[in-house]
Amino acid sequence: MSEILIGRNDHAGVSLDPRYGNRHGMIAGATGTGKSVSLMVLAEGFSRLGVPCFLADAKGDLAGLSMPAAEPGDKLKVRLQKLKLADWKPQANPVIFWDIYGRLGHPVRATISEMGPTLLGRMLELNDTQAGVLEVIFKVADDQGWLLLDLADLRALLGFASENAKDISAHYGLVGTSSIAAIQRAVLRLDQDGADAFFGEPALELADLMRQDMNGRGVINVLAADQLILKPRLYSTFLLWLLSELFEQLPEVGDLDQPRLVFFFDEAHLLFDDAPPALLQRVEQVVRLIRSKGVGVYFCSQNPDDVPGNILGQLGNRVQHALRAFTPRDQKAVKAAAETFAANPAIDVAEAITQLAVGEALASTLREGGVPSPVERVLVTTPTARIGAISEAERATVRQRSPVGGKYDTPVNRESAAEMLARRAAEKAATPEAITRPAPGDAPAKDGPGWTDAVRDALLGTGRRQGMIEAMAKSASRAVGSRLGQQIVRGVLGGIFGGKR
Repeated sequence: MSEILIGRNDHAGVSLDPRYGNRHGMIAGATGTGKSVSLMVLAEGFSRLGVPCFLADAKGDLAGLSMPAAEPGDKLKVRLQKLKLADWKPQANPVIFWDIYGRLGHPVRATISEMGPTLLGRMLELNDTQAGVLEVIFKVADDQGWLLLDLADLRALLGFASENAKDISAHYGLVGTSSIAAIQRAVLRLDQDGADAFFGEPALELADLMRQDMNGRGVINVLAADQLILKPRLYSTFLLWLLSELFEQLPEVGDLDQPRLVFFFDEAHLLFDDAPPALLQRVEQVVRLIRSKGVGVYFCSQNPDDVPGNILGQLGNRVQHALRAFTPRDQKAVKAAAETFAANPAIDVAEAITQLAVGEALASTLREGGVPSPVERVLVTTPTARIGAISEAERATVRQRSPVGGKYDTPVNRESAAEMLARRAAEKAATPEAITRPAPGDAPAKDGPGWTDAVRDALLGTGRRQGMIEAMAKSASRAVGSRLGQQIVRGVLGGIFGGKR
C-alpha cells in the first residue's frame, strides 16, 4: 500500500504508513512557517488512498485543495527535483464545503438535544451551579419527551422552568430562578453570535463526511471557519461535539490497513483553553479510544504544549515547523518540542527547531511495530492543489457539484419543545371555566331555581373546586405525558447515544 510522503532530505525521506494513520498526530510551528502546507500534504495523501478527511479552514487558504496548482515555475521545478517528485502534476481534490452560517458552504446543523448539557454549558460559559441547573432542565425535557432542536426550544424550556421552579426543585433538586435567568442571558449572547443558524434540522449525518468520489478518492470536507474562529467557544465546542459523535456512532473496527476518516483540529489551543478538568478527561478518553473506530485525529497549533500532556503522549506522528525562541516561554516550548521526538544522533533537535526555514520541518512517524522513526530534518512535499484562497465563482462551482446540497441547504422546522409548550400554555389559558362561566349580574336561568347552576358547577367547577371536565383533561394530559416521557441516554460528551433525533 502506498505511503504518504511528508518530506525528504539528501539521504532520507519521511513517509506516513497508512496502517498507523489512526495513531493520531501533531503539526506544530510558528505562524507563517508552513503548517497549512503540511496539513494539505497529509489531507491530499489520505484522499488519494480513499480516506475522507475533515478540516477547519480558519484563514481561507485551505479551500485551495479544491483547485489544481499552477503549472510549476523554475523555483518549484528545483524544489520538485530535490523532492524527487518526477511524476508531480497539478491536480484538484474532491472537496465539499461546509459552513455553520451557510454562506461559504452547506449549513452544518446539530440539535440542542444532540449537543447535550455538558458541551452546551461550555459553549454558554456557565459556572458549575448554572451547568447543574442546565443538567436538570435537560432531564425534565427528557422525562417529558420534549424534543430540543433549536434555540427557540431551549428558550421555551427555560421559561417553563422559571415558571415552575418550585415543582421542578421538589422532584429534581434545587433550581434557582437566578441561575435560569443567567442561562437565558447566555443563550441570548449565543444567539447574537450567530449560533441560531447552527442549531436545528436537518442535522448533520456522519455518513456524509465519509464519502468517496467516483474515482475512489476520499472526499475532503472543508469547514469555512474564518468567521467561526472569532467565536472560540462556538468553534471549539462544535469540533468537540463532532468528534464525540464520531466516537459514539461509529462501530469498533480495530486496526485497519488505513483509517476510515481523518480529523484535523486546527488552532488546537482553543479546544483546551479554560476547559474544566472533567471535560479534558473526557476528551482524552475519546482521543485514546477513537483509534479503534478507525478515526485518526491530527492537532495543529503553534506550540506542542498547547495540547495537554496526556493527549500529546498519544500522538505518534509528528511534523514540527520552526519555533522562535525569543521569550522564556518560547524557549521552554522549544525544549518541550525537542523532547517529544525519537532521538537522532545526527541532529540537535532543540537547535534545529529554531533554524528551520519556511517549508522545512522536523518529522517523525510510526514505522513497523508502531515504533517512532528517528527524527529527520526534511523539505516538506509540495501539494498538487493550489496553496491559497479561491474566488467566489470557484467556490460556487464546487458547491454546485456537491452531492449533499439538496439535503442540507433548506432548513426543516418540525414540532418540538417550543410548539408543545406553546400549545400547553394556550390550552391552560383557554380552560372551560374561563370561557363559559357567566359574568357577574347575568340573569338566572329559567329552568328552576339553582338546578342549572348546580349542573354547571359540577361539570365546570367553582373557584374552590375543580369540575369533572377539568379533572378528566388533567388525567388525559398526565397519561399522554407518561407515554411521551422516555429517557434519552446521552454519550460521553453529552450528545445523544444511539443517534436519536
